[in-house]
Amino acid sequence: MTLNGIGLVAALATFFGVWIGHVTVRKVEYHAPNLRGPMLIALIIGVTLEVVALSSDSLYVSGACGILGMTALFDALEFRRQFKRVKKGHAQANPSNPRHAPLLANGQATTIDLLKREPTGQVITYKEQAA
Repeated sequence: MTLNGIGLVAALATFFGVWIGHVTVRKVEYHAPNLRGPMLIALIIGVTLEVVALSSDSLYVSGACGILGMTALFDALEFRRQFKRVKKGHAQANPSNPRHAPLLANGQATTIDLLKREPTGQVITYKEQAA
């Protein structure tokens, strides 16, 4: 019997890619005054990893780079989607970010981090969130 580690490598690449991508998108969108630079960097990283995946002779490297590359390419799109979440009040806005300031002034966004609260099991109003 021969052990095949490709599934384990793919699982680890997926887990760490999604984890790092999620945290990066939230933090970069919160702090970046302009999203074009981070989007371009994510695109470059994603395309580079996909090229490495296509040109590698190792199935392990190819699988890991392919998964991480697609995750980076998807994260490039997620920067815009995260900003839309901020507009809807589903994600925390940064008062010192020039992209978020007009949203906060119009009452479209919130500075409350909804991920740092105890679950209630029901829909809560904005006043309940603020309290």
